[in-house]
Amino acid sequence: MPGALPLGDPAPADGRLPADLEIDATAPFSAYLHVPFCRVRCGYCDFNTYTATELRGARQDEYAETLMREIDLARDVLEAAGGIRPLDTVFFGGGTPTLLPPGDLARMLEHAVDAFGIRNGVEVTVEANPDTVSPEVVRTLVDAGVNRLSIGMQSAVPHVLAALDRTHRPENVETAVHAAREAGLDVSVDLIYGAPGESLADWEASLDAALSLEPDHISAYALIIEDGTKLARQIRRGEVPAPDDDLQADMYELADSRLAAAGFDWYEVSNWARGSEQGSVSSHASRHNLAYWRGSDWWGFGPGAHSHVAGLRWWNVKHPAAYAQRLHAGESPAAGRERPDQEAQTLERVLLQSRLAEGLPISEIAESHRSRVAELISDGLVDAAAAVRDRRVRLTLRGRLLADAVVRALTE
Repeated sequence: MPGALPLGDPAPADGRLPADLEIDATAPFSAYLHVPFCRVRCGYCDFNTYTATELRGARQDEYAETLMREIDLARDVLEAAGGIRPLDTVFFGGGTPTLLPPGDLARMLEHAVDAFGIRNGVEVTVEANPDTVSPEVVRTLVDAGVNRLSIGMQSAVPHVLAALDRTHRPENVETAVHAAREAGLDVSVDLIYGAPGESLADWEASLDAALSLEPDHISAYALIIEDGTKLARQIRRGEVPAPDDDLQADMYELADSRLAAAGFDWYEVSNWARGSEQGSVSSHASRHNLAYWRGSDWWGFGPGAHSHVAGLRWWNVKHPAAYAQRLHAGESPAAGRERPDQEAQTLERVLLQSRLAEGLPISEIAESHRSRVAELISDGLVDAAAAVRDRRVRLTLRGRLLADAVVRALTE
């Protein structure tokens, strides 16, 4: 089941922002639209998603109308705070957004564009399960303004998909990519490595299959066992083995080598884009996710969605029924909010920006910890040239494998 919401201060029923919040109305702004529906719950997943038996009265066919109420609320709240501005990126995530009729996704996008406007070159991404993508679906999304499709491939090996409780057929990934390509969309595929029973050869087969599709972008995430998931219970009972850290490291190195040879450059520890130059960000990188990693502003719409504006963070109630109830009562769905102090903000900047190929400015590190950069260079975790020339912490390949250790060294 989904994890718990964070602790925080109560959020006001009208959703209003603090009067002393200083919003930069020229800064980038993004929208995340959460669609919390799935046909089945994957064994590793602790995202805020719900199958049909878990909805408790919430209705998928009314979801678009409900979410559009939150868009109206956001427009009014930001306008009152002097922070309304056009959207740089829009991202439909889940769950499985393409479980909704494509016309519903189109209506939500149109409503967001009407409320905020968009900047030239806006990036609009929809996540999709391969089994829910067809030429008809893609055409509707393109006509609505979607220009990027992120396809949940995860693996090309049937027994690995089974271990992850993924239900799509591997051949449908190719069908989905082809439909997106025919419509002129940028295409990203997501992979997961380190599943129970997955060998290095299995992982190599999945990488080869993904590269054969010639996508613009590939995400490759190490499987993490989250408390409360089916997979965590299976491991605890000894039914399946826990992920092997050394094997996952070998898998990461193999991915980086294969992707680099195919013309992909890493721009974040788990993300590679085609056609970028060393030290720059490819036009195929996920600009929406870069907004998170760079600490930009965004409003998260939907149950359990999180938002960030000018240093203020808040999060919505989790269940779709509670979310709908609040909005239909004319209230904000926000469950709580917080304003992290300077120490917490520094930790977050180091945690997120150090994962980027563009690197973390050394000036963002607490002065008392800057001397540790030299130690990290000596340990082979940080690139010496980038630190001296650009005054940035840029991870080496070994540093990417030990990114958490780098963050600890720069913050503890």
